Amino acid sequence: MKNRFFLLITIIAGLFFVSCNDKTVQPDVEPFPLSSVRLLESPFKHAEALNEQYVMAHDPDRLLAPYLIDAGLEPKAPGYGNWEGSGLNGHIGGHYLTSLSLMIASTGNDEARKRLNYMIDELARCQEANGNGYVGGIPGGQSMWAEIAKGNIDAGNFSLNGKWVPLYNIHKLYAGLRDAWLYAGNEKARDMLIKLTDWCIDLTADLSDDQIQEMLVSEHGGLNEVFADVYDITGDEKYLELARRFSHREILDPLLQHEDKLTGLHANTQIPKVVGYMRIAELTHDSAWIDASDFFLEYRGK
Repeated sequence: MKNRFFLLITIIAGLFFVSCNDKTVQPDVEPFPLSSVRLLESPFKHAEALNEQYVMAHDPDRLLAPYLIDAGLEPKAPGYGNWEGSGLNGHIGGHYLTSLSLMIASTGNDEARKRLNYMIDELARCQEANGNGYVGGIPGGQSMWAEIAKGNIDAGNFSLNGKWVPLYNIHKLYAGLRDAWLYAGNEKARDMLIKLTDWCIDLTADLSDDQIQEMLVSEHGGLNEVFADVYDITGDEKYLELARRFSHREILDPLLQHEDKLTGLHANTQIPKVVGYMRIAELTHDSAWIDASDFFLEYRGK
């Protein structure tokens, strides 16, 4: 059995090598949903169970506390400490939405769905209380966003207007809401995602492209990818335009010229940007952006 397993892996690796090195080979493959796969007893199944145990150890009310506080609502439990209590408040809540959604799709876990629905309902309460489509757990975030909207931008690599990577933080919630819709079919999450994206359009409506690029100096995760996904979900071009505006040109422009200027940069900050370029290129069939992404993969994927 072990020999057959390694033979299978060798064949798959060989096919992948051929498909990557011979551009004339076009494998006839299509993606399939995560819900179509169930793991059998194996080290992978064991890892899945450990991950499930870890995710379920978290208290949803503690993860929700930063969002409720920011919306002026009474939290039901104290928030977590460490990064969740020292400026990056709320970002784990976004990750939690993604974790629950993937668990639902890959295992059908009923408790995970109950928790996801509860999280979405509570976050919807926060969004409604804010009244402008915004929802977030960033301490003092709403006053910071008001300054951003006025064009008062002070961005560092890991800060924005005195806050700890707030764009990176809120990207986790964007991604969590998207995943709750795409993987778990939660329609309320879809509606919340669109409202939150509309809020971002309003936030940046009076900002020039140069001002947005200045803001994107601060780590911002894969916001361009999520905005492209919202375009794909809705078909509304305004979200595609937002995705393009949130594509960091300092990284993209050299890639378009097939220039590698990434040495010394924080990898975790740059890779999500390139994933976003690839997603936009996929949706628009932009050959230049596809080539830029391929160049990144060729020289930085080794």
